[in-house]
Amino acid sequence: MDRSGVVLILSTTDTKGNEVLYLEACFKELGVPFLTLDAGIMGESPFPVAVSREEVALAGGMSLPDVRSLGHEGKALAVMIAGAIQWAKDLYREGKIGGILGLGGSMGTTLGSSVMRAFPIGFPKVMISTMASRNTRAFVGTKDILMLHSVCDLSGINRITRKVLRNGVLAIAGMVRDSSEAPLPTKPLITLSTLGTTEMCAQRVRKQLEKRGKEVVVFHTVGSGGEAMEEMIREEDVEAVVDLSLHELVDHLFGGDYDAGPNRGSVALNKGIPTLLVPGNIDFLVAGPLKDAEKQFPGRIYHVHNETITTIRSRPGEVETVAGILTEMCNASRGPRAVMVPLGGFSAFDRVGGPFYDPEATQLFVETMKRNLNPRTPLYLLPYHINALEFAEAVVGVLEHLIQTQ
Repeated sequence: MDRSGVVLILSTTDTKGNEVLYLEACFKELGVPFLTLDAGIMGESPFPVAVSREEVALAGGMSLPDVRSLGHEGKALAVMIAGAIQWAKDLYREGKIGGILGLGGSMGTTLGSSVMRAFPIGFPKVMISTMASRNTRAFVGTKDILMLHSVCDLSGINRITRKVLRNGVLAIAGMVRDSSEAPLPTKPLITLSTLGTTEMCAQRVRKQLEKRGKEVVVFHTVGSGGEAMEEMIREEDVEAVVDLSLHELVDHLFGGDYDAGPNRGSVALNKGIPTLLVPGNIDFLVAGPLKDAEKQFPGRIYHVHNETITTIRSRPGEVETVAGILTEMCNASRGPRAVMVPLGGFSAFDRVGGPFYDPEATQLFVETMKRNLNPRTPLYLLPYHINALEFAEAVVGVLEHLIQTQ
């Protein structure tokens, strides 16, 4: 489908009119075609646009006067977001756009990124935002959105905004001008989860699987990574899953920062995809700087990973709870699955001499598994640390067996 390199500009022209006009001038200078969608609510657009705010509101299910009468900016924005998504997806399906550029503050970023998250990975998305120096997970989600920090407020054209807005145009222009399609995948797809504390094992597993002709997509389990992995498993043809890092379950249950939501780890099991579960990284929770971690998790064992990340040793009872949940997930599974436990430790921190080494917690995990896991789920207990070469080799061997028994 030829989308002709057209960029859809998303904004509110009553509050960002000068900025949008500058973006349009930059696109004209580069010879890149564009369409402007105005999702403003109050006031009027000071210049003509391809998609008006009235059209956006109607696509969202209300007339613009009715949106204005809601009397609540959040509810009004939700209508305009729904309408903007509908318009953008229709333009995409009709082959009329090849990328999206948004700009704004908190409301404009919520609008633009919401539309962008409705588009597939690989479709060009650039969000110029005053919010881009903060935690952007709420805006980016599981999609490949390029967040460009505006540095100053997007209020007029000045020596800063002129440079930043132009760079945003140059970025999206470069993306849409490359109209070549990536080659279709032909290798069986394996998803693999990890954190830096299990990276040695993950790399060994990945390389061995790639030697066997697999395409391996590795996800970093920092919350958004686990969500993205579950989304891929749900939407694509995945041959098998190696869940080497189940840390996000701990953070979801007990208040850590790397929370991937309540469905983490369940999608592959529910779909019947061959799944290998390893309790990697469940020996800790994640919080922010040490002073914040001490307030959030008082009286615990801490390890300062860096100035912004503190890990906190999970308590034996928390490890037991995670084991119980994993057994329930496995017992309800329809497809081939197995659990592998590295008795020498669950992460780089959980090892002899490490800050979180606790063999009693490991044993409690094993006992809970033995007590509750049904016989249809093999439980492998290996006398190795998770990052040992022997454990990685065993993971590949068990996974191959699961795939063959599918």
